[in-house]
Amino acid sequence: MADLSARSPRRVGVMGGTFDPVHHGHLVAASEVQSWFGLDEVVFVPTGQPWQKSDLVVSPAEHRYLMTVIATASNPRFWVSRVDIDRGGPTYTIDTLRDLRARMPDAELYFITGADALGSIFTWRDAQGLFELAHFVGCTLPGYDFAPEKLRGIPEDQVTIVEIPALAISSTDCRTRTAAGDPVWYLVPDGVVQYITKHDLYVSEGSAPRLAAQEQVISRQAPAHLAADPGAAP
Repeated sequence: MADLSARSPRRVGVMGGTFDPVHHGHLVAASEVQSWFGLDEVVFVPTGQPWQKSDLVVSPAEHRYLMTVIATASNPRFWVSRVDIDRGGPTYTIDTLRDLRARMPDAELYFITGADALGSIFTWRDAQGLFELAHFVGCTLPGYDFAPEKLRGIPEDQVTIVEIPALAISSTDCRTRTAAGDPVWYLVPDGVVQYITKHDLYVSEGSAPRLAAQEQVISRQAPAHLAADPGAAP
């Protein structure tokens, strides 16, 4: 682990995602990357309108935000930003990083994503600009056969692949289990289980989360526990 007292500026991890719901896979990945790079903190950024998932029903942003707050509350290095939720419009990674850079101009940003997602990074909006704003950390499971050629074109000094302990958890599976009446205890934090139950999430439309009438969220891979672009949308 890096010596935090011996260097500056502060290092900030950025864990973006739909978090529908947030689960232990997200938290373990963030914790491992925090330790690997000696990050001072990791900010979780729930997406506002995830354009990559425009064909799917996504839970209201406020529910996803509050579940993430609950899940991260016990770790003093974790916090949650509303930057994507409050911006409005489809969420793109470049906007997420620009907004965080404006709020933390002296910080080094480390964007945490699934390793396979990096293979399609040049299809993301303003891809070249991404590498000027953050170092990219691609997460894989131990033993995962990741092809290095997937990183072709990405500056070598701007990307690192990190193995994360094998937690084969996905938000999709958590939603499906809830819809089927199966338990999600120990897959997601206890407080998130209680929040899902209290607000009756994920129970009315099969494996897809129910869309609350008060909000239409229209727009927003690698280990099972990380989305293809678990941060904001490309």
